[in-house]
Amino acid sequence: MKQIKVLVVDDSPTMRAIIRTYLQRDPEIAVIGEAGDPYEAREAIKALSPDVITLDVNMPRMDGLEFLEKIMRLRPTPVIMVSSMVGEGAAASIEALAIGAFDCVAKPAHGNPGEAFTELAGKVKAAASAPRGMLGAGMRHAPAETDFRPNGHIVAIGASTGGVDALFSVLSAFPANCPPTVVTQHMPATFTTSFAQRLDQNCAPQVSEARDGALLEPGRIYIAPGGIAHLEISGTRNLSCRLVQGEPVSGHRPSVDALFRSAAALGPRAVGVILTGMGRDGAQGLLEMRQRGARTFGQDKETSLVYGMPRAASEAGAVERQLPLNAIPAAVLDCCQLESRMAR
Repeated sequence: MKQIKVLVVDDSPTMRAIIRTYLQRDPEIAVIGEAGDPYEAREAIKALSPDVITLDVNMPRMDGLEFLEKIMRLRPTPVIMVSSMVGEGAAASIEALAIGAFDCVAKPAHGNPGEAFTELAGKVKAAASAPRGMLGAGMRHAPAETDFRPNGHIVAIGASTGGVDALFSVLSAFPANCPPTVVTQHMPATFTTSFAQRLDQNCAPQVSEARDGALLEPGRIYIAPGGIAHLEISGTRNLSCRLVQGEPVSGHRPSVDALFRSAAALGPRAVGVILTGMGRDGAQGLLEMRQRGARTFGQDKETSLVYGMPRAASEAGAVERQLPLNAIPAAVLDCCQLESRMAR
């Protein structure tokens, strides 16, 4: 069995030891080297050719984000960022994902690395399988034409690993008067605040974290708060956001399945989109949407950083049309405007 070669980059010897310990519990992973700063890491990358790199956001001698940009530009390699969950650390993690990091994990809080690194080995294995051509290959679009005329539809979008860049691509193409759009992106708690702020700065519509009871209005995009509650659509005429406390659904909180199932109640008034991500979350909920008359779209394999969630949804019969990422915004908006040109 060929093992996945990992380079651990962190200025703390203790943290490097913790990461090494948790990764090497998986027989498919081998930690082949460690580095305490980007200059040591650069030499280690040349000498060891790792398959995956774990990288601390806050590094001595060179900022972790600057080093990440150099990796993506000069020697694209899957990078998993390790960061504080709050404040500047959360904002830096969102910036890292936009630059091209494969994923982020939060540093342990209160000396409990087990909880923080539960998914680290799985993310390393997924990163090792990611298409190299997709790393750091963010796509952006000009906002849609200003004559967009909404027809009262609601858009629900779900994403996981690779979703930060995919959502930037889709949502930056939406016009200022876009249909009300609700988004569940798998992300650690507190990261979604920075994510929503970053989207708001780069998109024509107004983007914010969802608040319980917030009315769904045109020109607004609502992001599910990470790790806190499920985001659902509530109501029949005057629709609003509902944050539901509860156990994880399909292994996640917030869950894409929970969002899609609530959107299914809207029938043909809803449009569902499932983007890149690991696992199956969203497949059953999207199927329920389609069965109730909603239009449903999935990101194709060629443009997905991780073709897990879209594949599961497609195999379940939940996806009406599978499209490359850059074609999704136009298809969604066409369903949501008067005199739609799209035939079923």
